[in-house]
Amino acid sequence: MRFSQPLISGLLLKRYKRFLADIELDTGEVVTAHCANPGAMLGLVATGSRVWLSKSDSATRKLAHSWEIAQADFGWGSRLVGVNTARANAIATEAVEAGFFAEFEGYAPPRREVKYGANSRVDLLLESEGKPPCYVEIKSVTLTRRAELAEFPDSVTTRGAKHLVELGDMVARGARAVMLYVIQMEAERFALAADIDRKYAEAFALAKKRGVEAIAVVCDVGLEEIVVARRVEMVG
Repeated sequence: MRFSQPLISGLLLKRYKRFLADIELDTGEVVTAHCANPGAMLGLVATGSRVWLSKSDSATRKLAHSWEIAQADFGWGSRLVGVNTARANAIATEAVEAGFFAEFEGYAPPRREVKYGANSRVDLLLESEGKPPCYVEIKSVTLTRRAELAEFPDSVTTRGAKHLVELGDMVARGARAVMLYVIQMEAERFALAADIDRKYAEAFALAKKRGVEAIAVVCDVGLEEIVVARRVEMVG
């Protein structure tokens, strides 16, 4: 996923009301940016941290800037983290279409945001004659609390648990279903943060027993693009 324009650098002043962040640009101008991340963003919202924004040319947008990347110091090293969770779908779709995942070989290019379950939309639907349809739910991962370990979620996600139930239902109907965790930072392992959301961890365990597959991938995060780099082991 390549950014369409060069990102704009600044310092974070504060993140508030979940979807807003005040940024002091390197020019000295202070702007309010859209923060497309509904989570707690633990470790990513320190005042004065370096951030990068994109800017839209749309005249209809209320906020022209979007917060894309944070430079976070986790104590064991500084990392660039892609904080815009809305980018995860594009990152994953590009990797699927490029043939990164052996699990998806033989399927036609994915359809996005297809209705399924109880008033939900699946992120990607893969279809091919002679194969069961494959429902892929994508989650953006930005939490790390221990060296080289990425975790999800960073806050309680009732919606995420609901998706796991619905994916299990699709498997019961003869389809495939995959949870794809897109880690937008450097990491070597991935785990569920059961201490943050026990119900999500329980829903995941049940979904796995029902046949839902799980894949975790790490991205190379840069100021020009964010791309899937490699798979990592899911632990715990």
